[in-house]
Amino acid sequence: MTTDDTFPESAAESEPTPALSETEIEALHEVELGLEWAQRAQGCLLEFHHATGHGMDHLSRAEELLRAAGRDDLAAAIRADLLPHGVVDEDRWSYDVLENFQESLLAETRSLERRIRRELADGERHVRERRQERAWKRRADEL
Repeated sequence: MTTDDTFPESAAESEPTPALSETEIEALHEVELGLEWAQRAQGCLLEFHHATGHGMDHLSRAEELLRAAGRDDLAAAIRADLLPHGVVDEDRWSYDVLENFQESLLAETRSLERRIRRELADGERHVRERRQERAWKRRADEL
């Protein structure tokens, strides 16, 4: 049986899950999908964080080049107006947004997903998928 974050040697060797109603199976599946999409959102925020950083690196380089070209006024605008500026407001940088998401919604979603999985399915992951896998394998064996 696969529980929490452990993995079985083979999916075929997985023990049947506890008796759950179809509604419970569907609810558990939706919670797992909710967590998976929250994890994908974290990936998007990481991409946003990295892309923002790369953009700022280019602006920093532009500041240097403008200063070298004698355009101190434009260089000063980049340095004063853009480089210290946050992404949400003047003070919140992309890492702040990412960390806040990781420490709040993502952490809380992970915790609740584990709790629901423990209470409904003795911690087993992907209950719906495992049942579908077993059904398809049985069907294939009937050929």
